[in-house]
Amino acid sequence: MITRKLLTGAIPAMLGASLGCSAANVAQPSRPNIVLILADDLGYSDIGCFGGEIETPNLDRLARDGLRMTQFYTTPRCCPTRASLLTGLYSHQAGIGNMMDDRGVPGYRGELSKNALTIAEELRLAGYRTSAVGKWHVAHIYFDGKKQLNREVETPFWDNKNTWPLQRGFENYYGTIHGVNSYYDPFSLTEGNTPILTPQPRDYYYTDAISARAVAEIDRHAKVDAGERNPFFLYVAYTAPHWPLQAREADIAKYRKRYLDGWDKLRSARYQRQIDMGIIDKNYPLSPRDERVSAWDNVRDKEWEANRMATYAAMVENMDTGIGRICIRLKQLGLDENTLVIFLSDNGACDERIHPSWYDVPSRTRDGRPVRIGNNDRSVFAGPEDVWQSYGIPWANVSDTPFRLYKHFTHEGGIATPLIARWPAGIQKPGTISTHTGHIIDIMATLVDAAGAKHPAAYEGRDIKPLEGASLLPIFANATGDVERATPLFWEHEGNRAVRLGKWKLVAQNQKPWELYDIADDRTEQKNLAAANPQKVKELADLYDAWAERCGVLARGKLPPARPIKPAAN
Repeated sequence: MITRKLLTGAIPAMLGASLGCSAANVAQPSRPNIVLILADDLGYSDIGCFGGEIETPNLDRLARDGLRMTQFYTTPRCCPTRASLLTGLYSHQAGIGNMMDDRGVPGYRGELSKNALTIAEELRLAGYRTSAVGKWHVAHIYFDGKKQLNREVETPFWDNKNTWPLQRGFENYYGTIHGVNSYYDPFSLTEGNTPILTPQPRDYYYTDAISARAVAEIDRHAKVDAGERNPFFLYVAYTAPHWPLQAREADIAKYRKRYLDGWDKLRSARYQRQIDMGIIDKNYPLSPRDERVSAWDNVRDKEWEANRMATYAAMVENMDTGIGRICIRLKQLGLDENTLVIFLSDNGACDERIHPSWYDVPSRTRDGRPVRIGNNDRSVFAGPEDVWQSYGIPWANVSDTPFRLYKHFTHEGGIATPLIARWPAGIQKPGTISTHTGHIIDIMATLVDAAGAKHPAAYEGRDIKPLEGASLLPIFANATGDVERATPLFWEHEGNRAVRLGKWKLVAQNQKPWELYDIADDRTEQKNLAAANPQKVKELADLYDAWAERCGVLARGKLPPARPIKPAAN
């Protein structure tokens, strides 16, 4: 059974294993450095080591040298996942049960709660140096129509900076406060507490900038800590491969022919590779093609469709290249043996179709060209700066192989993520695949345990909520051992609900009736057992109701109206 007592008891052995690490260029701390890498809207099967055909050699190498978890879960959307990741709480407890608007009730304030301690705050208390790079997306944003997006005005896009990275435990930050941005000239780009209001250079590409800054932060920590024993925590939050689909032409071109094979063949091929790798049990059937998607043979604009997925693949490969640079730098500095690297995505693949009326979609580029929304116009191809396009339901269905549904939903396709962990000093059997159940709330508990920290009951005069998650260190130590999770896991987002306890999962879509699945036999959720098991449905539904009451979850139709967010005075 996974309990805090059991996991805490495992810490000394893990830390003891790290004491023998040798140093190359930089003195080694006894506790691990931590690099936490988050992808954005990456599907379960996209990367090579989870069955994908996209070239991700660096993530594949991390998997060979570390551990893969095949039953790890996030929330169904970007900002709630980040809230849970950073605090070790369910997103409603952390203040972000929905999106970034302020509904005036604790679970839906749209920014991190003062009663939630972040990973960075806790690790700084434990003596860690802290840096964050990339997407933040846990603070209010003010939009003056599309004027700021279009660089027509310099109106502040914030109402306050209380929940910006530097105010929540990070010593250094470079990235975007808002959640979705152009890759060539991102809105809300910030250095520390200072917004960068000038356009970026013509050769700027945000994924590359995140990777370069992550490497620079590692160098900075190594320089500061030379001769000392202070470990560091680096949070790297990519926006890739979240829409808009934007990538360099040379990177897209290598994939176009590959995706002319179409979604039906590619989805089947991914599924077979997952079985061959041991990612998916061969007894789990591949979920049917989404009923809204045509068979590839019937698709008219095959080149246009293939280009969408080719652009997406280029974005994923570019991110993988950056992760490779991070890992190379750790090795060059002699830090890789005692650095815990964790990689995961924030939710399942995204089936959204961009609309020009959306508040965070610009209408023109930095040089004044009109932005073309390419989801309906088949003459507009994804890739360049002046095109905003997503890959839609057909390719999201491929990305989430073998599951059904997508980001926003609490079925497996919305919440299952690939997770890779590498830590030579703490992961005993490299290359192992773990089928243990994990949740985004477990990340902070894991890092706190690895750091030998103690979660406080109060911080700077504020009461602090206890962690909800359980450490994954026992799984790292014995990935194939019999470690059973005793406590249920819960989800709610925009009316989509779920609870998982052991092999049972109760799930509902948009206030529809509960569905019940035996995940041990039916991970792809094909056989609804609710009608045959009314007592199990009631048992799990009662658990869900009690959790919702405890965590301040409101039914979708009962949310108060959003409060207006006003710009800061300066």
